[in-house]
Amino acid sequence: MKEITQLAAELGRRLQVLNAHVTAAESCTGGGISEAITRIPGSSAWFEAGYVTYSNRQKTQQLNVPAELFSTVGAVSREVVEAMVRGAQERSHARFAVAVSGVAGPDGGSPSKPVGTVWLAWGVGEQVFSELQHFPGNRDEVRRQTVKAALEGLLRHAAGEISNQG
Repeated sequence: MKEITQLAAELGRRLQVLNAHVTAAESCTGGGISEAITRIPGSSAWFEAGYVTYSNRQKTQQLNVPAELFSTVGAVSREVVEAMVRGAQERSHARFAVAVSGVAGPDGGSPSKPVGTVWLAWGVGEQVFSELQHFPGNRDEVRRQTVKAALEGLLRHAAGEISNQG
């Protein structure tokens, strides 16, 4: 918990340097990323919105994820998290965004997407970056590792933007 709080605090410092805001679109973490961010005093200066879209219907309604993606590639996919991150940016007008969708367990996994499979995507302005992770452990451990990876990715991208400013 302490490590996640430190990551969120550092994210806030970097976003304030950039005068930028962040948003989160979450499925398997159930709001854990947004909670970690808003744990930081003063986060209202740089956190725009959090979307907990646990069902496919809500991913479509709240974030404009095309419904046909769920039948073609599934909710735990690169295409869905990239659509989630774009939808969160469009809805919130935040420059930075993160989206996550995964199988936290203990059930729900399959041979192609076992428990611990998590897709993450980050939006930075017009760019989108995504990655697939396979986290070990039980439900709580998978969720905690996902929150940590989401924040670390935001930090990486914010640091890159700071470097680009010279």
